[in-house]
Amino acid sequence: MRLDKFICKSTEYNRSQARALIEAGEVVVNSLKIVDPAQQVHENNSIVLNGRDLVARPSRYIMLHKPADSICSNVDEGYPSIFNYIDVPAMDDLHIVGRLDTDTTGLVLVTDDGRWSFNIISPQQQCEKVYLVGLRNPIAADAAEKFSTGVLLQGEKTPTLPAKLEVINPTQVRLTITQGKYHQVKRMFAAIGNKVVKLHREKIGSLALNLDESAWRYLTAAEIASFNS
Repeated sequence: MRLDKFICKSTEYNRSQARALIEAGEVVVNSLKIVDPAQQVHENNSIVLNGRDLVARPSRYIMLHKPADSICSNVDEGYPSIFNYIDVPAMDDLHIVGRLDTDTTGLVLVTDDGRWSFNIISPQQQCEKVYLVGLRNPIAADAAEKFSTGVLLQGEKTPTLPAKLEVINPTQVRLTITQGKYHQVKRMFAAIGNKVVKLHREKIGSLALNLDESAWRYLTAAEIASFNS
């Protein structure tokens, strides 16, 4: 991880304070003074700040049930940030794993472990995300077949990866995708002449949402490990 992030994970300093300390020459990594905040370090390295050996706090892994009219951002921007619903220390060190639109509800993961989140958001990892989708018009009979082979989104040069569609009723479906393109679910239905009017993420990988709206909890060890296999 970056050296400034390591300082944040092992002290009470925020990112700007950590950068200032590093640039001032206060940090030594494996007996070498480092002044670049972006220097990559490992938790097993010897990292010393002003003569004090630093040990990073354990990474945190959080599930949140995002309500509508909230944003997946670390700060409020017109709508309240989802971080208003989470009460943990050192919030600045956390990031969101796969953002949802303002009007979309459901499962959001939050962590300070970048390697772990990569296994979830990278298309190469084939981590499935499951959405319950409400539609303006009845679903077309050939929609499942089109999604299974990929559809071309407006502004894109290559089709989406294969997706699975389950029809619940004419205007409600369940969609499983392994990508996270900008507004992907809404754009996929637009590509087949329909419109999403309600969107809720139910599941990421094997992890299903099991919280009331706006509630959050830490993941269990088994849930965390499920994304590392």
